[in-house]
Amino acid sequence: MNLPAFVDGELPPESQDGFRAHLVSCQVCWARFHELLQVDMLGRMALAEVAEAREDPAEPGPLPPEATVTVTPPRRPPVWPRVAGLALLLALLAVWTTLSTREAPASWLTPGPTRPLEARLTYAALDGHRAYVPLRRQAPGAAPLPLRELATLADRHDWQGIATVYLLAGDPRQALAYLRSAPVSPDLDSDRAVAMALGRAGPPEQTALDEALALLDGVLLQRPDHPQALWNRALVLRDMDLPLLAADAFEAMASQGEPGWSTEARTQAHRLREETLARGRAWKQAFAATQDLVVDSGARLPLEEAARLPGIVRVAFYDAVRAAPSREATLRLLPLADALDRTYGGTVLREYVARVAARDFLRRGPLARDYALLVRDGRSSREGFLEELKRSGEDDLYVGALGHELLAGRPVDSAAFARAADGLGDPWFHLIAERERANQEVQAGEWWKAETRVLHALRTCQEQRLLYRCADLRKWLTDMYLGELHRPADASVHALRGWQLAKAQGEWGLERQFLQELAQVARLHHRLPTARAYLRESLARMPEDLLQRGYVHRNLASLAWMGFRMDEARHELEQAMESGLPLGIHGTLVLADLARFGPMLGAADAMRRALSELRRGEPRPGERALMDFIEGQFTLEHDPVAGRQLLWSAITQAEAWPDDANARRALAYAHAVLASEAGRTGAFTEVLALVGRRLQRGEVPERCVLAVTVWHERTVTVVRGPSGAVLGDFAQGRTAPLGQDASGLVPVPLVEVLRGCAQVEVLAPPPVYGLPRLLPPDLAWSYRVGRAAPPGPTAPQGTHLVVSGVDTPGALGLPWLPPMASAAGADPWRVTLEGAQATPSRVLDAMGTATEVEIHTHGEFSPEMSDASILMLAPEKDGRYVLTASQVRARRLSGAPLVFLAACSAARTAPFPIESFSLPVAFLEAGARAVLAATVDIPDSAGRFFNAVRERIRAGAPPAVALRDERRQWLESSPGDRWVRDVLLFE
Repeated sequence: MNLPAFVDGELPPESQDGFRAHLVSCQVCWARFHELLQVDMLGRMALAEVAEAREDPAEPGPLPPEATVTVTPPRRPPVWPRVAGLALLLALLAVWTTLSTREAPASWLTPGPTRPLEARLTYAALDGHRAYVPLRRQAPGAAPLPLRELATLADRHDWQGIATVYLLAGDPRQALAYLRSAPVSPDLDSDRAVAMALGRAGPPEQTALDEALALLDGVLLQRPDHPQALWNRALVLRDMDLPLLAADAFEAMASQGEPGWSTEARTQAHRLREETLARGRAWKQAFAATQDLVVDSGARLPLEEAARLPGIVRVAFYDAVRAAPSREATLRLLPLADALDRTYGGTVLREYVARVAARDFLRRGPLARDYALLVRDGRSSREGFLEELKRSGEDDLYVGALGHELLAGRPVDSAAFARAADGLGDPWFHLIAERERANQEVQAGEWWKAETRVLHALRTCQEQRLLYRCADLRKWLTDMYLGELHRPADASVHALRGWQLAKAQGEWGLERQFLQELAQVARLHHRLPTARAYLRESLARMPEDLLQRGYVHRNLASLAWMGFRMDEARHELEQAMESGLPLGIHGTLVLADLARFGPMLGAADAMRRALSELRRGEPRPGERALMDFIEGQFTLEHDPVAGRQLLWSAITQAEAWPDDANARRALAYAHAVLASEAGRTGAFTEVLALVGRRLQRGEVPERCVLAVTVWHERTVTVVRGPSGAVLGDFAQGRTAPLGQDASGLVPVPLVEVLRGCAQVEVLAPPPVYGLPRLLPPDLAWSYRVGRAAPPGPTAPQGTHLVVSGVDTPGALGLPWLPPMASAAGADPWRVTLEGAQATPSRVLDAMGTATEVEIHTHGEFSPEMSDASILMLAPEKDGRYVLTASQVRARRLSGAPLVFLAACSAARTAPFPIESFSLPVAFLEAGARAVLAATVDIPDSAGRFFNAVRERIRAGAPPAVALRDERRQWLESSPGDRWVRDVLLFE
């Protein structure tokens, strides 16, 4: 029965509409609905009484180490089990109704003198302005609710009214459940955003805010003057710590002139803007004061700034000491050295000043003056200056000059710089030296060495409290994970922590840089509204900076393109071009994409200039391949022959560098463009060959194969049916990114061609690969990548690993899943890992030689934690408890196992257009011959479904056929279990 799940808010969204229609027409279900609602209210009353009895509740202790990776918080026990005591509870109902009528307001939906929520709800009776007075702290969901009023709302099918009551009572989770049951509309989307934002808790709160912002941006796209959405968007931006953007949003709200609301909005905007700009002014003044030290030996010492902004002051302090032309000018800096030493601890800076003051300034003085000119003018050092410094023995001047050359992007001896920096004996410079060594390792393609080096340096800087340098190292790691390794989840961790560190240190400049890093993370996770918000906030911090304007507008153009906002993309790109600066990679990618939508004034010149700038110096192989792709796609529109040659050049180069992220980008993009062009001209056999090459399939099957490739607005679909004849379809009308499933992507006539096939092999590069519902559930099909694995043992000749009954960490609050019962008949090859024994390391070791692997546990998909779903296992001694795709990929599964992942959303992946990154793909790359997993949350009973599929395969059925047949049988007996349609096979 779906009623308990509906009341508890656990019914899948796609099932809610149908059940709601059933509910209002079924008297039995409607009566039970009222009973469950009453039981819920009684439970809330009991919670309220318990909360009141605890005058000083104990604060929870610190979570164990494994809880630093946070998953879905513990859920309130479902209502349904309490129905067993329904008779007793209903006997108390009359008493409770009297109490609740006396204690609760006469009507929760009648406005009082103040409002308990800062957000605005669209329920008409409550939208008048009242002063905001927050509720006193209470247990979540503990407020008594008006049963009679809720029953009346339910009789009217007023789901929004019920949700509003829950929001006012402090239970956004239940409110969201009822809002999901209500029809879609701008008003209700605004209320949904409120429920999402209020329901956040712990580190995953960023995801809730992202989703709320996306909902509100969608409302304002339909109705730009929607007052509640404007107000709520401002609150969300404020809670995302984007104060200048929030101030803009409040001012937009204030311009509507609503009584009360406009005044409050203006007050909020003024406060946010002034507080934020005051921090910016303080940083800029400190920066200016430090710069004065270099050019004026008598300038004021920024002693107060050293206490408030020690990072930026220390950076400039070193330059001031180097530029001091005399012993007296050097010793004058001692008070500043002492102020900084008090902040950082130790005496390293006082000792540095003393050492320099003891030098011979007849020799050092002229060099110091030349160094001051180098810093002040920002020009390249005069010819021979670096060599002169190297021979002089003034090592600090030599390190400083080399550092300035490096920052300017001019070639220097990096190894000499690192040695000299280490030789200064200052931990600050040791960290800089380690960062430069890591840069050289990345250039050499040894990213794993660089990663290890910088992570170790990060631990060192944390131990020594060199927080400015810690933020710098986190930025370095973010850049490497984004640009070199395409690991946005790892980048997200360091970008967020670096941003928090920069804010805590008052480092305005670093804050802006991390905002832009976070925008790139959000872009790769396809959280486009969030990425736009970070970029616009970063520009609002320094709107006068020409470099920032160019950077932000070309990246906003990329986001607009990803969101299918063509006119906006063109407008943003034009603004980027107006800055007079080269467009960079993101800008040229968008310019090449826009070429097929008609000419753009100045585009050819901008492309030539940008590519010339990018190719200057020594671009690495992957970068060269990506540039050839960009030029090839741009050229394709006016010179198809030359364009194709460049695209094939990109592919040839990229295939030689599979570990280079830019090479993988070029490979994916060039194949997609060539396939879309072949589809446009009707060359569907060529499409099959291109897709097969892209997926390293080898020879494409002669029969029963489907190829699907998507390039932005274009989709090409090609089939070879049972006869071997090739048929295809080309469409170019998409106006939005692909969603969570691929329903309708394959035209019906092509689906019908495949019905004569015993099973269908699907070749679909990202972003289609791994999407559910590409084909109907009555067809046997699987996603295929790479060459077919050698057939595994058909008889039980190898280990059959079963992981179940896992003792996940208690702090996660996940319900325990009992061990899986053995299938009928003895299985001598069965090996089980259960309870506390089912740790990630033991599971990985046991999988190594298994020929079957079943994992029955909880799964979670969160872009903040991993770029693919993770599996929750028992904690190791060090507290680690998750099994990730990266861990699986690093192993070798010599038994070529058949893998069953009976966990929620185990097949979900981030929407990367470049490559598939998911648990099933990781298992295949590690050596599995096939993987079954679901892209959605699955019930506890799903284990029986996976077991039944396994038994069919053991009986000799091909995996695709076994999955299709069991799915069909399951749906016949349980037609409401739509999740079985989203269990996929990967081979």
